[in-house]
Amino acid sequence: MSSPSPAGAPVLAAGCVLWRRSPAGLEICLVHRPKYDDWSHPKGKLKRGEEALAAALREVVEETGCTARPGEELPTLRYLANGRPKEVRYWAAEATGGGFVPTAEVDRVLWLPPATARRRLTQPRDRDLVTALLDTLGGH
Repeated sequence: MSSPSPAGAPVLAAGCVLWRRSPAGLEICLVHRPKYDDWSHPKGKLKRGEEALAAALREVVEETGCTARPGEELPTLRYLANGRPKEVRYWAAEATGGGFVPTAEVDRVLWLPPATARRRLTQPRDRDLVTALLDTLGGH
């Protein structure tokens, strides 16, 4: 029986930097995962045979309740998670509808201005994605 990910091969995941326009300006959605007590962008592992963008949009729906229109691909993050290499592809995605319902995986979401979102993110590596999003949107 073969394992889904050979030893040393990265765990593949995908996510989005989810954004919307509000009367106050651009807002970015962050999710709170009680298992890790962290704030991050919505993301998750790819299912067998799943394309990365499809996985990213699925994770947005599962974690935030929002549907989204994908935009430009953002930088891919590579890091160690539990001693294994992990590779997460990200896209900019504009929220187009839906609403949040808390789950065991994600118990809260916040819609924050970019500077506040950058400060609230738990992992410093996630902060560069806010800058990348703003660059793709023309610095708004």
